[in-house]
Order: sequence, then structure tokens, then C-alpha cells
Amino acid sequence: MDDGGKTSGLELRSLIRKSGELELSLVKVPLPEPGADQVLVRVEATPINPSDLGLLLGPADIATLKSSGSGESAVVTATVPAGALPSMAARLDQPMPVGNEGAGVVIAAGSSEAAQALKGKTVSMIGGAMYAQYRLIKATDCQELPAGTTPAEGASWFVNPLTALGMTETMRREGHKALVHTAAASNLGQMLNRICLEDGIGLVNIVRNEQQAKTLHGLGAKYVCNSTAPGFLDDLTQALADTGATIAFDAIGGGRLASNILACMERALNRNAATYSRYGSSVHKQVYLYGSLDTGPTELVRSYGMAWGVGGWLLTPFLQKIGRAEQQRLRQRVVAGLKTTFASHYSKVVSLPEALQLDNVRAYSKRATGEKFLINPHKD
Repeated sequence: MDDGGKTSGLELRSLIRKSGELELSLVKVPLPEPGADQVLVRVEATPINPSDLGLLLGPADIATLKSSGSGESAVVTATVPAGALPSMAARLDQPMPVGNEGAGVVIAAGSSEAAQALKGKTVSMIGGAMYAQYRLIKATDCQELPAGTTPAEGASWFVNPLTALGMTETMRREGHKALVHTAAASNLGQMLNRICLEDGIGLVNIVRNEQQAKTLHGLGAKYVCNSTAPGFLDDLTQALADTGATIAFDAIGGGRLASNILACMERALNRNAATYSRYGSSVHKQVYLYGSLDTGPTELVRSYGMAWGVGGWLLTPFLQKIGRAEQQRLRQRVVAGLKTTFASHYSKVVSLPEALQLDNVRAYSKRATGEKFLINPHKD
């Protein structure tokens, strides 16, 4: 093991107590020796994704955030509504490590050939507990990065890129020819736009303001609809008619957006209908909810016939469904395009103690488009 003789490192933990209090803190954990098929990675970059916030903050009321201590001794607390505790039963009173993905340098490796091959290499990782200075992990859960790739460039190699590719793969597998994406100016949305431009796939981007629309148009997006504009439904219907999109991936979740997308799909399909059917179009229309930017109820106002579906979509079940060989194909495409198609951009880089500063917690908890945080656990 070679990292300046250090024997321990910091790790961020999230705890929800049975009493209804969230507690975030940093703890020192000993550096373990790798087993035969394991490597020890010095984590140098790990993003704060919306999917991480579910574990990091849970259902805590951000308005009740408080902080005590400072630096490595900082402790952040917040109130968790009593009504949310039953759904948290399996994690109550258990300090949990956080962080789905990250990147760093392998500083120690086990005896297996696969582990030894990674020693000294810069790798990306998936497997949780990445908000830490060091991570012990199986060699097979690492992806060696191309020479010249920094940990920051490889930190977001898994969740957003494979989610974006998973959307286009799902579209193909379910027999659709074009798709719709909401909150489309996000890091993930920009990746999806680049994928669709490369692959010749029709994409309808839905955003929430004109600045986001301008950003996507500047990146070559042809169809961008602003959900706050007076003519949104007409614009969306026209874009759906032009592209033939009949599947959507919705990051918003709450409200009537999913219902409006289905209704506009139905209107677009009926423009060229030869005969009237009281059951609506026979073409199946599908909306997958994959995010919860709006945590309110999903409202469905049925005005789109009988051939439709609304369901949830998650990356992990999708990857399990397609199998290891297809996963590898998608992973290789991501690695080859880390600096182009799958490049991520961050508004702020913070250390582990800085990740617990209240202003930063409030900022990244908003999940605001264009304000993605990156943690560098070894930042001074």
C-alpha cells in the first residue's frame, strides 16, 4: 500500500434515527488490505447525482437543516417527517455510506491477475460508498480509464451515460423510433442529445425555461419545447408529429406533465388517422418516470385512448435484463466517449467537509439543472 503511509481515511455517513432525525457526519475508517480479487482506490472524484440524494438526504425537510462542529468534525442534522419513517424502516439507526460512482487511482491490489493489472492505474468505479477518501472494491467493478483521462473526467462514467444509452436501447427494444425527454438541459439530457444526434434518433427535448432551450439549440437539438411557454402543448404536438416519438422518459414525476405528453402523442397520431375510433389510436404510447424532481402526485387526465402505459424505469434492472455482454458493449462506448459524447460538467468541486457545509447542502439538494457538484475527497 502506497499513499504516504496513511492508515485511515474519511468516509461520509448518512444516518436516519428512529426519533426522526437525519444526521450527516464524517468518520475515520481504517485502510483495509485488498483480498485476492480486490483493489484499494484513492478516490479523487465522485459526483453528487440525484440518485445519491435519496440515500444522502432521504425524505428530510431541508428547511430544518442545522450544523454543529466544523471541518472533519462537522455534523449536519435535519428533521425527517414522521409520516416518512415507515418507508425508511430498513435503514433506521444505521449509519450508511453514500455515493454510487467515482474515480481514482489504484494504490494497492490483490494477488489475482485482474487486480494486479489495475495497480497504479486510474479507474472509474461503481458500487456505492464513494464519498470516501479510499474505497476497497472488486477489480471487476472497476473500469480502467484511457491514458490521459483524469479522475474528474471519469467520475460520472456510469449513472448518467448508461442511463442515457439505456433510454435509446429501451426505445429500440420496445419498437419505438423516437423519444421524448424532460428536464432535458441537464448533464444527462445533454448526453442524450449528443447520442441521438450521433445515432440519427429523433429526440423531443422538454425544458422549463428559455435559457435551457437556448442551451440545447446551441448543442444542435432540433426539437426543444418549453413547458412554461403559452404554446407548449401545440409545440409539443408538432414535435411529436414530426419525429413520430411514442416513448418518453420523465425526470419530473409529479404533476400533469406525463399526462400531457401522452395526450399530445395521441393528438399527433390522430392527425393522419384514416378512420375514427372511440378507443383512440391503436399505437402504444409509453411514459417512463425515472426521476422525482417534483415529489407531488403524478396526475393522469385520461384523454389518450386505451393504448398507453405509465411506469417506472431504473438503470440497474435494465442492465440486469440485457445481460453482461450488452453491458460491456455500452460501457466500452462510454469509455471511448468520456471527453466528448459523455462529458460531464460541474458547477462546483468540494471536499468532504465542504460537502457538509449548509450552503452547499441546500444548493445540491435543489437538483437544479446546470448545478452539479463533484466531491474531491482529497481536496485540501
